[in-house]
Amino acid sequence: MSRSASFTRRNFLASSGAVALTAAAGLALPSYSRANARPVFTHGVQSGDVDATTGMIWTRTDRPARVNIEVSTTESFANAYSLPPLNAFPDSDLAVKQLLTDLVSDQDIFYRLTAVDLSDLNAVSEPIVGHFKTAPTAKRNIRFAWSGDTVGQGWGIDETGMKTYATIASHTPDFFLHSGDTIYADGPLVEETTLKDGSKWKNRIITDEKRKVAETLDEYRGQWKYNMLDDHVRALNAICPTFLQWDDHEVLNNWSSSKDLTADDRYTEKSIALLSARAARAFHEMTPIRYTPAEPGRVYRKIAYGPLLDVFFLDLRSYRGPNGPDMEDTITPESSILGANQVRWLKRELLNSRATWKVIAADMPLGLVVWDNATAKKGAEAVANGDNGPAKGRELEIADLLRFIKSAGIRNTVWFTADVHYTAAHYYNPDKAQFQDFEPFWEFVSGPIHAGTFGPNDLDQTFGPELKFIKAPTPEQGQNLPPSAGLQFFGLVDIDAASEQMTVRLMDRDDAELYKVTLDPVRSI
Repeated sequence: MSRSASFTRRNFLASSGAVALTAAAGLALPSYSRANARPVFTHGVQSGDVDATTGMIWTRTDRPARVNIEVSTTESFANAYSLPPLNAFPDSDLAVKQLLTDLVSDQDIFYRLTAVDLSDLNAVSEPIVGHFKTAPTAKRNIRFAWSGDTVGQGWGIDETGMKTYATIASHTPDFFLHSGDTIYADGPLVEETTLKDGSKWKNRIITDEKRKVAETLDEYRGQWKYNMLDDHVRALNAICPTFLQWDDHEVLNNWSSSKDLTADDRYTEKSIALLSARAARAFHEMTPIRYTPAEPGRVYRKIAYGPLLDVFFLDLRSYRGPNGPDMEDTITPESSILGANQVRWLKRELLNSRATWKVIAADMPLGLVVWDNATAKKGAEAVANGDNGPAKGRELEIADLLRFIKSAGIRNTVWFTADVHYTAAHYYNPDKAQFQDFEPFWEFVSGPIHAGTFGPNDLDQTFGPELKFIKAPTPEQGQNLPPSAGLQFFGLVDIDAASEQMTVRLMDRDDAELYKVTLDPVRSI
């Protein structure tokens, strides 16, 4: 990959102190003491949704503060310019974010933040520094990573920390695509768990918000703050933008608007509408996702990353009908998973895209059967309904989309996803499908990044997926393996500027390459 000769991200971390937070910053502090004379940045910095000329940055302070922002194209900040300061107030849990604009394409961007105590303007924090690189407008090599599922099934920050984040950082990707289940708001932590071999898993850090399911706004915020207590998470955030989407655990397991919590004694708040609204606000407050004025809180969006790549982020959660045995033969609000507005948007944006590769980032896989009730194997939670037949229910929207992609002559769509807690490569072949009106395409699955390992799931043959590779727990290993078992996964994608080929690698947390395939672009006729 092309990199600045005077800059490497590893050297940047070492020189800037970007992740050398103080002991006080290692806690999600609800309050502070005047004995701490200087403000502190409690959870590092983040950047996200970076394109050729803009990028979002984020941070959080330990008290009401004025956050000063300097931006530079050099690590020394010799040519820095300042932006108007932001005010960190309790109504946003002391978190702030700023869209940097008018940036130069294909340029290293450094940002330096300082916090001034609003009650004592002489109290100024130590600076904190972050970095990202803007997208190109000409062809150059591109590398990105993707995975999903962070701090699930009770596996929190142990003595090793979230190692897969560090492994991803070692590859210096242009961006990290987090495919959903970015937090587990319904996954409380305990101090210690006995493993199958008799050894102990110990969660080195537990905050009050992680001891129960999230219900209040502060408890949802606390899920995000917990993840950013991990050194490896903060280190990746400081050097690399993260493009985020959400799935179910940002609210609670398998949620839709019809979710019934009547029998779930963990929840005193039974309103899914209220819980999802609080979760959505926390999601936007605690991440560097862009804000969409036309639909506040919208997660689906496109990020243009130069002439070789457009990334389309789907939201398979917010607009779905109820989970269940839906086998309708027509698309209705009850049978939808994308919703009519999102489908129209996606078709329009795909049609208008001039990028060589169109990456469709989905928070759930297309052909893997995911049950709402996993024990009884009932109720479709994802797209596939498990009958291996013609498209029905939620499959209808996907069939319509795939047909449109074929008829419109849209080339080089590749799907990336997570959710099922193992890694796999699927090739969708119309010759082997029940619904055949589409062009072949690939789907790559990778995760968890730091959660329990499960699987494998059955493949539904409606769209003819062929299993090209899989790495999942064996029957002897069982399910819900901890991160220490090593079955934590991510993917790396390289797009070559000269050939325009896309190479996809499936990796584990110890950086072993498990599978590799190079895709040739199909040229438009």
